Amino acid sequence: MHRKLMLGAALASVLAAAPKIAKQPFGSQVFLYTMTNASGMEVKITNYGGTIVSIKVPDRNKKLDDVVLGFDSLAGYTAKTNTSYFGALIGRYGNRIANGKFTLNGHAYQAPVNDGPNSLHGGLQGFDKRIWRAKETDDGLELNYVSQDGEEGYPGKLNVTVRYTLDDKNGLQIDYRATTNKDTVLNLTNHSYFNLSGNGKGTVLHQKLTLSADRYTPVDSTLIPTGKIVDVAGTPFDFRKATEIGSRIDQDNEQLKFGKGYDHNFVLRKKAGEFSLAASVVEPESGRTMEVWTTEPGLQFYSGNFLNGKDVGKGAKAYPFRSAFCLETQHFPDSPNHSNFPSTVLKPGDTYKQKTVYKLGVQKK
Repeated sequence: MHRKLMLGAALASVLAAAPKIAKQPFGSQVFLYTMTNASGMEVKITNYGGTIVSIKVPDRNKKLDDVVLGFDSLAGYTAKTNTSYFGALIGRYGNRIANGKFTLNGHAYQAPVNDGPNSLHGGLQGFDKRIWRAKETDDGLELNYVSQDGEEGYPGKLNVTVRYTLDDKNGLQIDYRATTNKDTVLNLTNHSYFNLSGNGKGTVLHQKLTLSADRYTPVDSTLIPTGKIVDVAGTPFDFRKATEIGSRIDQDNEQLKFGKGYDHNFVLRKKAGEFSLAASVVEPESGRTMEVWTTEPGLQFYSGNFLNGKDVGKGAKAYPFRSAFCLETQHFPDSPNHSNFPSTVLKPGDTYKQKTVYKLGVQKK
């Protein structure tokens, strides 16, 4: 009897820790899944593009606000005018590949060019534009997509599973897994735009960012890495101590001019595959904080430089210049063309694994 009581208590504890999930239609074959936890955090995800539609968390006065940009309906995400990848799951290859070209095992491949001369975020019909098969689990939401051999120019039939889980300490965890039947290249990430003040509430220039990175990868005028890895010391890219995003963003610096601000990959200070803190952000007025933990070697910090007010998002809020930031955990851009970068090659028999956690919190005065 005592053992039964113990087992029952353990089961009750597990059930209490599991997020509640609600499902509602969001379009043809598309659904919106809402996860809530005991702390009052709410996350909405759709199986269209594996997109994070909303993250609501309290401020220091316990006022809930949505801290990611996006749209109220599926139409916003599918519109041709949506070129910002709001909240999307990115693949096959997150970030840029120079001229869309890479060579693998002596064979040349061509991905679609969709960003000036380069291929960006998987091409014309990347993972962000696919309907994923969804399954509710005991601790979250699981999405699966099978990308056929040759899709968007990439080799190999790729089977991808992404799991989203929410804990009671306001941690949103994303676990990525993938296998292939041919050698291929793969770089998955999430492209959420964060504003810890709230959706549509001004710029993020006053928010304070810390990056666990001593080096970054400079780019050319088309935002392709040059192949060099340089120190951040003495540059506007030094975020080793908490620094306002806007404090140096308009300095007379060639790299900042290329990106119209920050749109660069940072080399994280860590051992290969180690799960560690990559970034933290503080919004002083609301007190909201966010930490980003990951197993990935790099992080793309993007300061919303290509937002221009033409995207009208949730609550009819326009998204102007620098009204959000992205912290995309990743392997480096254009890695297939740089032998000195960590490899993005996935082989049959191996499993691609990546874990990223966004921890939301509050800083007391």
